[in-house]
Amino acid sequence: MRELLLINPNTTTAITETLTALVRANSPANVNVHAVTAAFGAPYIADEVGYAVAGHAALQAWRQASAERATPLDGVIVGCFGDPGLFALREAANCPVTGLAEAALLEAVQLMDASSQSAGQGRCAIVTGGAAWGPMLRKLLPALAGGGRVAAIETVALSGAQLRADPAAAHALLLEACLKVRVDHGVEAIILGGAGLGGLAAVLQKRIDVPLIDSVLAAARQVWFAPPSGGQGCPPWL
Repeated sequence: MRELLLINPNTTTAITETLTALVRANSPANVNVHAVTAAFGAPYIADEVGYAVAGHAALQAWRQASAERATPLDGVIVGCFGDPGLFALREAANCPVTGLAEAALLEAVQLMDASSQSAGQGRCAIVTGGAAWGPMLRKLLPALAGGGRVAAIETVALSGAQLRADPAAAHALLLEACLKVRVDHGVEAIILGGAGLGGLAAVLQKRIDVPLIDSVLAAARQVWFAPPSGGQGCPPWL
């Protein structure tokens, strides 16, 4: 069996439960999913302050989970579209580590290159909740493989937490945003980014004529192909 640690870097246990159900349902039968919720930080990450704290919380969650285990971990997912703590975890862990944003980008690139006549040229878009995430993601993209393939980031007015709480509004707003980036930018794939948006891509796909990528499901598939870790171990001060 392979042991997968799923870290929810915010403090809302309902998000952890949603993430866990989706990742388990989309992981191979030989994968055990162990989920942990951040012990401190924001209930739902929606700004730079919450994002900064979430990186620390993700590291702490990994440290504690690793210390409590008798067997090593085989993979780690950071369950936030923004991947707080991703690079620090990759430096410290002895296994593949990915986040929702990195995994979704990798999947988008794979799909575009498989279907495009000019591999490497297709462009995708990101649709997510909360206006603050626009500039935050623009800062993150240059550090992620495939980040240069993003033609547009479209945020809807409601935050991820609000979208999760109002499915009808979520469906309408996200569909409108997806159609907009498709028309305005001619993208070949669209990423629905956010832990709270997990499962919605399948609902909206029939209304969109390009692949809609669920960032949570992408992480479940892509974690095993994430870049190798540095394997430096847990710093003594963490």
